[in-house]
Amino acid sequence: MGLLLTYLFLALGVSFLCSVMEAVLLSTPVSFINMKENQGVKSAGVFKGLKQNIDRPISAILTLNTIAHTVGAAGVGAQATSIFGEAYFGVISAVLTLLILVFSEILPKTLGAYYWKQLSMPSGHIIQWMIYITYPFVIVSEYMTKLLSSKSKEEATVSREEVSAMVDIGTEEGTFATTENRIIQNLIKLRSIKAEDVMTPRVVVATAPEEMKMSDFPLIKQYLHFSRIPVYSGDKENITGFIYRQDVFENLANDRFDRTLGEIKKPIMVAPNMQPLTLLWERLLAEKTHISLIVDEYGGFEGIVTLEDIIETLLGLEIMDERDVAADMQQYARERWRERTEKYKHL
Repeated sequence: MGLLLTYLFLALGVSFLCSVMEAVLLSTPVSFINMKENQGVKSAGVFKGLKQNIDRPISAILTLNTIAHTVGAAGVGAQATSIFGEAYFGVISAVLTLLILVFSEILPKTLGAYYWKQLSMPSGHIIQWMIYITYPFVIVSEYMTKLLSSKSKEEATVSREEVSAMVDIGTEEGTFATTENRIIQNLIKLRSIKAEDVMTPRVVVATAPEEMKMSDFPLIKQYLHFSRIPVYSGDKENITGFIYRQDVFENLANDRFDRTLGEIKKPIMVAPNMQPLTLLWERLLAEKTHISLIVDEYGGFEGIVTLEDIIETLLGLEIMDERDVAADMQQYARERWRERTEKYKHL
């Protein structure tokens, strides 16, 4: 009877451990391991190595598990037949199968999948020892796997879609606030948004002629609503730079009424309409400017994009100045287009 119990506990115990290790190995995300590694947890490096070459630990775990099942089942069957006789062999096999199913599969894998955070770090060393014990089998398995599998390009472990889904789950669980979710989701999608998607269209951009005198500037009420105003030379399509409203007022305060806007204009950055917002953002920061002229494929003036526009896109909020006359200039442009369409329809 003692030998029977020994074989039984060998089969169930070793298999239980193998199933727990397998569940923990497969359940632990790389992000958690990296976090532990950054915190200085030494065992995180061991576990990270196992995740990066997961074929080896899986081969070791499955090999040891199979040996435990085979040896344990054979030993239990032989001892049970010797003690109880062949008449009970079917009953003993059924009971052993049920025990293996519950204590070697369902229970340990459930525990491993549920408590992977607590078990992941100590599991690394245990799995490492399993690899040492079954090393010859691991090498053979690894060689066979390489022969059967094609050498494809290594795929990214995390995709943007997965990050987006994880943030949604985190919001549902209370980890992220709704506002944080919106910002992260917008940040993920930012590189797919083009400059033309957020620009203020040319038809509603307030522009000023560069030959305009300082004294005439305050007479145009539209100019008083914007801190930066593009200036043109001759044709309104020929944007040559931009001015700061504050610079105009400083000149007026110093009685320089006859100076022209062209004398105080600043160079304006030019960007194509299909440029991704991420690149445009980097360029604006690098050139230490807040405004960019957006042009089409032929170099024609199409609109402007400011840092404010990009931040609004990122935050998902409309940033309003107390002197803004229109919350969304793109919407304003569409409304003007509809008004013109209705007007011409009746001509």
